[in-house]
Amino acid sequence: MDSIKNLYNVCEFGVVGDGKTNNTQSIAKLIDVADSNGGGTIYFPAGEYVTGTIEVKSNMTLYLDSGCVILGSDNPSDYPMITRETLKGYNREGHSGLIKAFKCENITVKGRGVIDGRGYNWWHNPKNEHRPRAIQPILCDNVLIDGITIKNSAMWTVHPICCNNVTINGITIKNPSDSPNTDGINPESCSNVHISNCTVDVGDDCVTLKSGTEADDLQKHHPCENIVITNCTMLNGHGGVVIGSEMSGGVKNVVISNCVFSGTDRGIRIKTRRKRGGYIEDVVISNILMDKVLVPFVINGYYQCGGASADDMSLFSREKLGVSESTPVIRDINISNISAKNVIASAGYIYGIPEMPVEGLTLSNYNVKMADTEGEPKDKPIMAFHVPKAKGEGIHCANIKNSVFRDISVKIINGNGFELENAENIFVYGLRAEGCEKVTDIKNSENIQINE
Repeated sequence: MDSIKNLYNVCEFGVVGDGKTNNTQSIAKLIDVADSNGGGTIYFPAGEYVTGTIEVKSNMTLYLDSGCVILGSDNPSDYPMITRETLKGYNREGHSGLIKAFKCENITVKGRGVIDGRGYNWWHNPKNEHRPRAIQPILCDNVLIDGITIKNSAMWTVHPICCNNVTINGITIKNPSDSPNTDGINPESCSNVHISNCTVDVGDDCVTLKSGTEADDLQKHHPCENIVITNCTMLNGHGGVVIGSEMSGGVKNVVISNCVFSGTDRGIRIKTRRKRGGYIEDVVISNILMDKVLVPFVINGYYQCGGASADDMSLFSREKLGVSESTPVIRDINISNISAKNVIASAGYIYGIPEMPVEGLTLSNYNVKMADTEGEPKDKPIMAFHVPKAKGEGIHCANIKNSVFRDISVKIINGNGFELENAENIFVYGLRAEGCEKVTDIKNSENIQINE
């Protein structure tokens, strides 16, 4: 470390790693010193450092050495309220993140140390969406997060907002499975994001791509785009990799590959609803292994949770409604080489909305084996009103058109192998279904070609 230019050892600037002293002000003063000298590396040696928000500036690295633990302060006043934070797409106040940057460039958080948000000081009030994130760069360019471990985040763990060129590599995230809204990595309205070699074990979605909701003015027309997620392990969250439901600015040009999902409720999860608008398009997903998931792949156009519009029951009508700029669009999704075993609820569940069906889906080399579970169904395949609980069922598709299914193999214990409802121009090549009542069940559909 001694060879690094502009290296600042925090212990030489009044910062105390005793696990008790509140270092918020001392760290802030040190960062101001480094910033006045053009940036540098803020070095945390082994020790336990209690602090509130650390606001990183441009051309600055936080280096957390092995044995270093950053402990989030239990005092809310140590996390200043900010009014330009985007929380689920809305401009509202919220606490600054434990590590925050605003309109900066060339910022890095790396090392072999630990960030412990001590979220148990906040989780008792799960409706409080002002809880601080663990790492929160906003409107930044060139962001690197590498090698660290993050645990017990109070809210979403890594939440870049409107950033460009974000690299997240080799980090581990561990939040308790029952901790509320503790998503792992949530790029929101970001461009050129590369997430690789990470292990994410959380109480909500593991990795989620978002772009605001219901036309927030900060993020209107600002998509989440050019995203790569590869060589990651997702454990025990609500979803392995998720797109939405906050997608009003659009999500496009996404590659997800070479990942393992174990114990996540859903594997690949696309979720939205009427009035959220935006689009999800040009997504390529390949080479994913899954074990003990509820459903390997879902598209849910009737997502029932979150946001002001969730109380408007007309949005969840199964009838065909008018199309407007607030109608969400899902198209051109390519999924291949998926292998899932011990699946609990359904082999797949695709539920578009009738006025804007899912279009251009290609699903190929998709192999699913259900778990042999006893008792009544306990879980819904998707979070939508009027969708019943399921156990060991096949693939269900509704409100879908111009799509291809190729080399599909499902081993189920209930229901039909492959169901289509309100579908148009669907081509199925190589369908193998075992343990089903019927291989296919088709309703209210036209131009369906199936080659078993």
